Amino acid sequence: MENKKFSLKDELFNQDKVEFIANNISQVYGGFDKNAFIKETIQKFPELELKQRIFHIRDMLDKYLDTNYFDCVDILLNSLPKELDPNLTDNDFGYFILSPYWEYIAKFGCERKYLDFSFDAMLECTKRFSMEFAIRPFLKKFPEETLKYVELCSKHENYHVRRLASEWIRPNLPWWGKVDLWVENTLKILDNLYTDETQYVLRSVANNLNDLSKIDSVAVIERLKKWQKSKKQSDKNINFLIRHALRTQIKLWNQSALALLGYKKPEIEFINFEVITKKVKLWESAIFNFEIFSKKAQNIIINYHLYFVWANGKLSYKVFHVWKKNVNNWEKVEYEKKHPLREMTTKKLYSWEHFIEVVINGEIFEKKSFKFEAL
Repeated sequence: MENKKFSLKDELFNQDKVEFIANNISQVYGGFDKNAFIKETIQKFPELELKQRIFHIRDMLDKYLDTNYFDCVDILLNSLPKELDPNLTDNDFGYFILSPYWEYIAKFGCERKYLDFSFDAMLECTKRFSMEFAIRPFLKKFPEETLKYVELCSKHENYHVRRLASEWIRPNLPWWGKVDLWVENTLKILDNLYTDETQYVLRSVANNLNDLSKIDSVAVIERLKKWQKSKKQSDKNINFLIRHALRTQIKLWNQSALALLGYKKPEIEFINFEVITKKVKLWESAIFNFEIFSKKAQNIIINYHLYFVWANGKLSYKVFHVWKKNVNNWEKVEYEKKHPLREMTTKKLYSWEHFIEVVINGEIFEKKSFKFEAL
């Protein structure tokens, strides 16, 4: 029997999930036509993608609750399931089926007369599921008021709310786009969060910093140095934060980022670099090897660039990680790598001369070619 293709939209938004919302609402609001809500919501799902289903459920909530904004949100809040365990140190997004609630608040509650009420509603909701997307219109329309509330959230006792403070002000969120904030405004709020003990919060802070580094890498690196020097976070957590926050800058070989991670100009001998497979066909592997002699004890990070060819003959490369460790004085390292050449959904491979370039601590050492034959 052929396996059915996995569908995220059907996994997250289906009849069982809609019934979950309807049952919860009907328990707190007697005027809710549960059966009609379920029927009208579900019947349109086949023609809707994931985000469209969120918007559709939001609009169905507006139609079937049919009351003013304050009363409608009160109904939604009273219908919420029990909040996620606030004593854990890590968690996922919770009840994603409740995401239409954030869209309801974002669409109908982004008015000055609703501000405090809407903020508090988002805070309460995020204890059950992540509410970061709802803040985008508030940040654009009421930046000063919204940032003040975000700062309060960054000091909240509930770690879901603290994480929300970071997610709310990330420059770029998947699915819901960008928001423009002065980098220093964001960093001031993250000053309240980098000492957090929960991985859920720290990952968000690191992701936020990674986004910010694409805007102002200097400001991000200087802030990380300040945090590291403060000794207010454990070595383990601050090292995680630095590594994860600077992952894009490492791929760009930002020397300041490399230095902060302990990777200085390499003092090595790089020898015997060879691309063993001179010709590689699709679904085969390009195999290469090289040797390193370390002239002193040092931290080494080795990556390589694989140069692909576009249809117009122009080259562009992608960064691949090889290896990192602490090497001893005159330690010899031998390395062999197999890189499979497969079909990709985002890039078509063309028959042409391709290149492999070895990069150590951000310094390019050597580039060699091989012939690729597409099918």
